[in-house]
Amino acid sequence: MLFKRFWAREQENADLPRTETPMQEITAEFSAEELGGALPDEPLRTLPQVKFVARSEIGHARENNEDKFDFYEPDETALLAARGSVYLVCDGMGGHNAGQIASELAAKQFLHAYYHRGGSAQDAARQAVLQAHYYLAEMASKIPSRHGMGTTLTALILKQDEGILAHVGDSRCYRLRDGQFEQLSRDQTLVAQLVEQGILTPEQARFHPQRNVIRQAVGVHTPHEPLEPDIETFPLQAGDVYLLCSDGLTDMVDDADIEVILKSEPLTRAAWKLIDRALAHGGRDNVTVVLVQVQTLQRIEA
Repeated sequence: MLFKRFWAREQENADLPRTETPMQEITAEFSAEELGGALPDEPLRTLPQVKFVARSEIGHARENNEDKFDFYEPDETALLAARGSVYLVCDGMGGHNAGQIASELAAKQFLHAYYHRGGSAQDAARQAVLQAHYYLAEMASKIPSRHGMGTTLTALILKQDEGILAHVGDSRCYRLRDGQFEQLSRDQTLVAQLVEQGILTPEQARFHPQRNVIRQAVGVHTPHEPLEPDIETFPLQAGDVYLLCSDGLTDMVDDADIEVILKSEPLTRAAWKLIDRALAHGGRDNVTVVLVQVQTLQRIEA
């Protein structure tokens, strides 16, 4: 188990030897042989036209921002058809700024591996998460000041007329569709597991002292529970609004307030208002919001 917030603070105060390695030395791209496989040869039948907005703030209590958002929207038709566009959020942990490095590395490695692996998009997403996981773990083992670094990872893929969610940790993905607001991701936390088992109610879980204990993190090996990302596939619909966020939002703003903001504000204003609301409620953590609105699903003639 990983106690994300307080564990990270303890690490920052630990007297660990620091071996600084320039970023370019630990972000080398993988070779084609390491990634392997050919992209599926499929025609582009449907092109999601989207509006994308993102905002990230350090908050009131942290010295650096360990959150990271990233995205990739391919220009190439073949890549759009086989892999689509990706939008993601990572929330890092670790001492000596290692959480910031973990989230940066995980985002980079996921995007690179996802677009270079063969097989189905779902399998490529799963393997890309694992590639990022092993890469971070290797860096942590080689650099003492990076020991124990890890990150959540929540990625939304829009491919043709379907969405794919790849998820590890307790960052979240929500969807607003036809007035219905729902959480698509499953929190990989101790309290979420207790809710599933009927031991806690959702309201009790929200204020539980161990609500930040996460069961899985990219880059952190747990002896009895190998990393296994959640991969979900669902149909897209014009008008869908997807929210990706770190727990700096959901710890400060409850779902009911998030829903009201998404329903009442245009996309850009909603992103700013969500962040401002989290900061106004304490801003005890970094807070990151990514909003993706599917405006149309354009049918492509053969």
